[in-house]
Amino acid sequence: MTPATLPKLDPAAIREQLSLSQEKLSSLLKVSTKTVNRAEKQHLPLKDTDVRARLAKLQEIASLGLMVYSNDGLSEFLNTPLPVFNGYTAIDLMSIGEYDRVIGALAADFEGLGY
Repeated sequence: MTPATLPKLDPAAIREQLSLSQEKLSSLLKVSTKTVNRAEKQHLPLKDTDVRARLAKLQEIASLGLMVYSNDGLSEFLNTPLPVFNGYTAIDLMSIGEYDRVIGALAADFEGLGY
């Protein structure tokens, strides 16, 4: 795929939805803060396939999370150690690539099953 045909992933919007700093987003994406800053300021797509896949998962978490919670509620969900995550936070899990566990917990909350 050429950059023009890549699906739109807006790092700034995703970062804002998840209430993350550029430093935290860069850590989750495993890129430099400078790369995130450049992508946001110049509206450039992140071309690395692995980085784009991680950003797409973060977008999925943000979208589902905002269907379940308010902005403040989502921030609390992401940053509070939870029993369902064995005392870790959703951010902790996302930092090690455990996106599906976070998505599963959000989906359970969305369905009213809660953990």
